[in-house]
Amino acid sequence: MAGNHKTSDHSCEFPVIGDCKTHGRDTQTVVSDLDGTLLRGRSSFPYFALVAFEVGGILRLLFLLLASPIAGFLYYFISESAGIRVLIFATMAGMKVSDIESVARAVLPKFYSGDLHPEAWRVFAACGKRCVLTANPTVMVEPFLKEFLGADLVLGTEISSWRGLATGLVKPPGILVGSNKADALLKAFEDTSLPEVALGDRETDYPYMKLCKEAYIVPPAPAELKAVTVDKLPKPVVFHDGRLVQKLTPIKALITILWIPVGFLLACLRIAAGALLPMPLVYYAFWALGVRVYINGTPPPPARKSTGQTGVLFICSHRTLLDPIFLSTALGRPIPAVTYSLSRLSEIISPIKTVRLTRDRTADANMIKNLLQEGDLVICPEGTTCREPFLLRFSALFAELTNELVPVAMSNKMSMFHGTTARGWKGMDPFYFFMNPSPAYEVTFLNKLPYELTCSSGKSSHDVANYIQRMIASSLSYECTNFTRKDKYKMLAGNDGTVDTGKPKIAPGKIMGC
Repeated sequence: MAGNHKTSDHSCEFPVIGDCKTHGRDTQTVVSDLDGTLLRGRSSFPYFALVAFEVGGILRLLFLLLASPIAGFLYYFISESAGIRVLIFATMAGMKVSDIESVARAVLPKFYSGDLHPEAWRVFAACGKRCVLTANPTVMVEPFLKEFLGADLVLGTEISSWRGLATGLVKPPGILVGSNKADALLKAFEDTSLPEVALGDRETDYPYMKLCKEAYIVPPAPAELKAVTVDKLPKPVVFHDGRLVQKLTPIKALITILWIPVGFLLACLRIAAGALLPMPLVYYAFWALGVRVYINGTPPPPARKSTGQTGVLFICSHRTLLDPIFLSTALGRPIPAVTYSLSRLSEIISPIKTVRLTRDRTADANMIKNLLQEGDLVICPEGTTCREPFLLRFSALFAELTNELVPVAMSNKMSMFHGTTARGWKGMDPFYFFMNPSPAYEVTFLNKLPYELTCSSGKSSHDVANYIQRMIASSLSYECTNFTRKDKYKMLAGNDGTVDTGKPKIAPGKIMGC
């Protein structure tokens, strides 16, 4: 399979990557292979599996898994090219090319960035111009390599299509391996000098490596080799989509396929328990059903309408649409929630009252004030979820409406499936979260905001919102950002969350320190 490289002694051909000096290479060009070179992992199966599942679902993943032994046999006993062709066909035949592009932009960068080889990246990043030669389909790898690694040129296998659908076949000259890589490099640089530095990890990389002034071999990565940390990347992955938490090896793919029917039934049971049982019992029911709920801090007592006391507004960080439900579980009483967007199915099965915001500032302000007159309320001012350790910009409207503000830091852990989506049907979000074998939520109640830090003391609503954002970020060891809902949806879904507006990139520099 692509990247499952045959072992051989490379030391007699080229020096190892550790011998490469990086000083003074800012005017040089580097060309590198991907699997096993820029990436620690030598197999591209996990990335094909991600495309198969995210676009085609469980049946496509099963088809790819059944085809993988054939691909492996062809790779080792016939040719590398034949094995990769089987993977491409099993994964992509009949898929919309636009769907593959969407997964490549929104899903794969998270997994690619978590597998960068530190030595290869050290050399690759030191060069002023960067080129990648890979047998993988260009459509899969180009968004990550250009957007997050700063590659200037990506030369990969080109898939063929018909009326917007991938045929499962590839365009001439075929799979980019061996001499095809050398030919592609010569053609790409026919009007300029060839790259000064070449990186590879297998014999089929030799043809293009020999064309360059310097060439270095990247040895197989030992199990203890750590990937490049996020802070060393040109651009961190703040937003990503897709349902799968982990990369799928063939064994993990098989386990996932077998678990999904069982997990769905378990999710239905957990959702039923949360929706039908009295809220004081939900906490214990969740624990009995394998859902872990951890509570930190001391929440305020419920508001007393008899004394004219207005409700508390809980300000939550936003991890999934289940945040208000787990807040209510932690409190032992149902707390209504105002939402920005929620599927009809999620509203029906929700055990708490949900009220949609209209995005009309005056109307939303009046509605929230009325709800606070009735009792406590929860709001997630980020407006959308974020999976990574970042907080999006807080909308400041809530700070103008009440001085009874209690920040709540929400965090969760999932082992198999993400409970959020930007590209898929949001009605499945709670099901995917509860399909995890043992999902966990941690609810941390922070100190109620002192009145001298609220708008009543003369603070602006933006100052209050930013202060609470920093409080929650500090509690979670997250980083504050200025990203908004629109930024997320433009990156992941190519729209602003409501209408299709193209596929613009997120501008760098929006992350700020807390």
